[in-house]
Amino acid sequence: MKKAVTAKASSATKTDGASPSRMIDGRIKELSDWRGEMLGRIRDLIKEADPDVVEEWKWRGVPVWEHDGIICTGETYKAVVKLTFAKGAALDDPAGLFNSSLDGNVRRAIDIREGEKINEKALKALICAGVELNASTKKPAKKRST
Repeated sequence: MKKAVTAKASSATKTDGASPSRMIDGRIKELSDWRGEMLGRIRDLIKEADPDVVEEWKWRGVPVWEHDGIICTGETYKAVVKLTFAKGAALDDPAGLFNSSLDGNVRRAIDIREGEKINEKALKALICAGVELNASTKKPAKKRST
């Protein structure tokens, strides 16, 4: 199994009370190569697709985008930027963006390599579908007894 690229002493892995958005800013800056550019572009597309998305920083350095649950994560490796959809197996993917983690029953991922272009319209559609799926499976809040 490949290990995500993280640096223990980097500013992007130490939270020091920073917001998740600032942590993601730090990761993008820290990468300073095509992976940082790609992660930044993916982040912009996610925010365009869902302006209400919530950014989180989990598992010691993984950018996570949520709306009524996890939509996707953005991991960086030496050769790929991996966008993993938490419920990707339940999403329609007519453009065939999913190209990784295809054997599982729940997750699906998109591995993006240096020089590859993103089908931005299809990616935004997947983000919107992930948000819709999360909203449809959201458990109602428990009623408080008085």
